[in-house]
Amino acid sequence: MMELRLDQRCIVDLITPGASVLDLGCGDGNLLAALAEEKQISGQGIEIDDDAIMRCVARGLNVFHDDIDRGLSEYEDRSFDFVVLNQTFQQVRKPVEVLTEALRVGVRVIVGFPNFATLATRFQLGIRGRVPVTPSLPYEWYDTPNLHFLSILDFIDYCAKRSIRIEKAFYFGARKRIRIFPNALARVGVFLVTKG
Repeated sequence: MMELRLDQRCIVDLITPGASVLDLGCGDGNLLAALAEEKQISGQGIEIDDDAIMRCVARGLNVFHDDIDRGLSEYEDRSFDFVVLNQTFQQVRKPVEVLTEALRVGVRVIVGFPNFATLATRFQLGIRGRVPVTPSLPYEWYDTPNLHFLSILDFIDYCAKRSIRIEKAFYFGARKRIRIFPNALARVGVFLVTKG
């Protein structure tokens, strides 16, 4: 079994064996490789970073070079059992369009993102008056890939307003699952969503 972050392990557990999976912003392919090994999925990734694509190809993964902000027009409706947007949703320019396309292409969509409303983040911004740098948000303001700063409650509200059904939600701290006050305590949220 591959060593994965808690959010990645949660995603592996959510995906059914043999499923078809599209990983949007798959990075170096760690998650796709674990899914292929442990769940025997039929997987495909989309990534924009050339170096990450090279690492995926070296692992034998099926990955296309593309910008997911341009849409997924080459894919038919419900052509994948699962579409994964893990640590990608907050980095795209057009999150509304990207999630809409993911919900069209996938039967289920898994969205994972850093929670920008943790107590540590609030302290750094509110008391220190500095843009937060935390373990889940390790970037300085001038080199962050994150374009959108959302909290767990923001995402829940977003889904409610757009009739996106949250089937399951999981919240994680540094080393364990968070079960109470996730908007304040969880570093990462992982949501399994479907069209309402």
